[in-house]
Amino acid sequence: MTGPSGVGIGWRPEIAGFVAELPGLRFVEVVAEGVPSCGPLPPGLAQLRERGVTVVPHGVRLSLGGAEPVDPARVAHLAAVAQQVDAPLVSEHIAFVRAGGLEAGHLLPLPRSREAVDAVCANVARAQAELPVPIALEPIAALVEWPDDELDEADFLTEILDRTGALLLLDVANVHANARNRDTDPLALLDRLPLERIAYVHVAGGAEHGGFYHDTHTDPVPAAVLELVGALCARQRPPALLLERDGHYPPAAELRAELDALAAAAGFPAVT
Repeated sequence: MTGPSGVGIGWRPEIAGFVAELPGLRFVEVVAEGVPSCGPLPPGLAQLRERGVTVVPHGVRLSLGGAEPVDPARVAHLAAVAQQVDAPLVSEHIAFVRAGGLEAGHLLPLPRSREAVDAVCANVARAQAELPVPIALEPIAALVEWPDDELDEADFLTEILDRTGALLLLDVANVHANARNRDTDPLALLDRLPLERIAYVHVAGGAEHGGFYHDTHTDPVPAAVLELVGALCARQRPPALLLERDGHYPPAAELRAELDALAAAAGFPAVT
């Protein structure tokens, strides 16, 4: 199996018809928790597989950054979905979503501490032991930071990747959001990350509200994020980029234009 390549889009039932009609599409990403672990795939997803389109399951509920061990049943579901769609890899977030039996319903940021690194690495190892394919880890966008971090973001991420051997799912929209909200230089972070470990890249839209940039996935991709895609590709072009859109879907022509802009920024063939 080969990994994802070119420009892809997040598969969602609401835009399944649009995705099915993209002639040059080579890969999609699907929220793993929305796919049954056995039985038939959603019809649109099954048709893409029949076309030879690569499908990457993207987990959102493992809570790899939690202090508690990952739930074996959730790992088993992710593994089963990977086998269902013949995925070359899976992906999840460096974040936690539950603690003490409470579900946050949201991806929450970790303190950048040695203890947090240990917790993530232990949970990634538990997941890797059961997964049939490699895992790529995605750093999240966060509006708040924990006080007294022991590591900066680049060192925190690099140590996790080095210790686990995992791949990197880099979200340039998250890089942009964090840099805007922390008043830091996004290019400085790119220059210190192991870009050669990137499996693929997320690109998404966002909006300014209340003095913060919010990574909404429901707004158009801003020019600054496309510029960051170009800056990343100038350093090391990743094998694949994926447009995320999770609501407020625009007309098909606007989605095609976003995919075309992403392909142009990265120097990839258009999929439209």
